[in-house]
Amino acid sequence: MKSNPFYYAKILLFGEYGIINDSKGLSVPYNYYQGAFKQAESLSGFAQKSNASLAKYYQHLESLQESGEIIAPLNLSAFKADIADGFYFDSSIPEGYGVGSSGALCAAIYDRYALNRIDPEADISKENIQELKKILGHMESYFHGKSSGLDPLICYLQLPVLIHSKDELGTVSIPHKAEGKGAIFLVNSGSPGETQPMVNIFMEKMKQEGFRTVMKEQFTKYNDACIAAFLKGDTKPLFNNLKKLSHLVFENFTPMIPHSVKDLWQQGFETNAYYLKLCGSGGGGFVLGFTADYEKAQELLKDYETELIYRL
Repeated sequence: MKSNPFYYAKILLFGEYGIINDSKGLSVPYNYYQGAFKQAESLSGFAQKSNASLAKYYQHLESLQESGEIIAPLNLSAFKADIADGFYFDSSIPEGYGVGSSGALCAAIYDRYALNRIDPEADISKENIQELKKILGHMESYFHGKSSGLDPLICYLQLPVLIHSKDELGTVSIPHKAEGKGAIFLVNSGSPGETQPMVNIFMEKMKQEGFRTVMKEQFTKYNDACIAAFLKGDTKPLFNNLKKLSHLVFENFTPMIPHSVKDLWQQGFETNAYYLKLCGSGGGGFVLGFTADYEKAQELLKDYETELIYRL
């Protein structure tokens, strides 16, 4: 197991829905929220609920192992014994907010119980990253119906990951500005969302030729340009493309934008004070904000709960 017992949340900065469609994505760990295994002799409240959830998940993994469907062998007898001994996953990562609550749990279980565990501190070759993504996606599918494996991968590696395509991804360094005037921040929509219904809506929309064209010719172009500019620390093209991306999502992803932030979203690209985009699948939870002047943006967002995550 890794020396740090905490598993951090993650934020998909760019690539929501695009990575399903083979455009680029950029996901980073976010240590403001985190989870870790704990143990209690007497369980009550959250700890009791978490322990019961682990027991259900154990049964799911056991059925996979018995049917031969499990990809990576796990020490399930140790997992079962720990659950009986009062183990629970103590997490501050909000569920349904697009920041990897189930990903952190899967990363923690793989880290503790995997046989032949791939050690991220010893070898993070592209082959190993791809294998981890496959294993962790299979584990997380219990929670979402189907998982790309990206969320638990970020939570496990605790490193930024650049997704070039479905079959090509690797770790990347991101520019660091501790004192920048601009910022990336989260806006709380006030209610959680569910991943699977939003993905189902997207897949239905992808059956329309016009929507497929928008994704291929516009979304991918603006999304990939944002990633390139962000990784170079080049803010002017970043904000130029963010505005186009924010407006495109507003026009084409209406069901995914939480109702409570729709006016806020439109205000952003109309005033150019900030630009909003989806954080994960949408429908609720957090949305992501980008601004060249965080203080100015905060004045317009004073009625909303925001969290600063990165300086630009």
